[in-house]
Amino acid sequence: MKEFEMIRRFFTEQVIKRKDVLLGIGDDCAIVSPSERQNIAVTTDTLVAGVHFPHQTSARAIGHKSIAVNLSDLAAMGAEPTWISLAITLPEADLQWVEEFCVGVFELCEFYNVQLIGGDTTQGPLSITVTAQGLIPKAKHLSRSGAKAGDWVYVTGEIGDAALALKHIFNEVVVEAEYLDSVRKRLDYPRPRVLAGQALREYASSAIDLSDGLLADLGHICEASNVGANIVLDDLPISNALRDTVGLEKACEIALAGGDDYELLFTVCEDNKVGMETALANTGNTITCIGQINRSAKITSTLNSKSVPIRAKSFEHFASSTD
Repeated sequence: MKEFEMIRRFFTEQVIKRKDVLLGIGDDCAIVSPSERQNIAVTTDTLVAGVHFPHQTSARAIGHKSIAVNLSDLAAMGAEPTWISLAITLPEADLQWVEEFCVGVFELCEFYNVQLIGGDTTQGPLSITVTAQGLIPKAKHLSRSGAKAGDWVYVTGEIGDAALALKHIFNEVVVEAEYLDSVRKRLDYPRPRVLAGQALREYASSAIDLSDGLLADLGHICEASNVGANIVLDDLPISNALRDTVGLEKACEIALAGGDDYELLFTVCEDNKVGMETALANTGNTITCIGQINRSAKITSTLNSKSVPIRAKSFEHFASSTD
């Protein structure tokens, strides 16, 4: 099947038809018409086979994840997701693979009322690039740069299970059968915390999504805000699967360094804690306070109220083994 036939068959027809899309797939550009009272948030992520997902990952999971990671970025800014563009490079025109990939893409788009409005297909090593856009009421966006000393550090959901699944896939640990499906789901089908991000617009001083690992992403907030933080390891939201598989000490290390969680990490001042906790409860998201911002300009950790060194190291593209 040729390129344009594939586009017409798999990408043009979709359930979501937003009223603010004046012109979608089929022309050289899409045309959208947002409200004048809103700003547009834009994010782009590329997923490469063997780097961002194991080669044996199912097409449906790849489609889901390619959308989820972008919606997670929008959630971290407090945006309502609206439109995506998709550029996919395929080794060959495997129609069954493309069909399953589109199931993963469109089931998440339909859930969040997001319309695919354009993109590109080409031949080459498997990679997917998505540009996602969302709407935020003017002057209401979240960022990494607003954290202040005394703010409390929170995270949604549980962390570390996606990294545990990867370790199982690469034979670094063995996850028991009773836990394997749940940790693989966390890796292959992350759920972007879209409603939580929108609720946080009124309360959070800073926010980021957990893609590179808690330690690295908290470091981004600290650097942007010119602050430090202390993490209470006792309070990290770690699943039974992670704790039972590797023990508490290693579980904390994986939770700090492992990526692919796509939870939200955010800071809240003391005066906003109660309002935030009520608002997040109404979205159905669980949250955990894991530490506090300070003026130290570094990240430290405590366990059982005692200072302990942080040995975890998060993933970074282009970093050498000696960095």
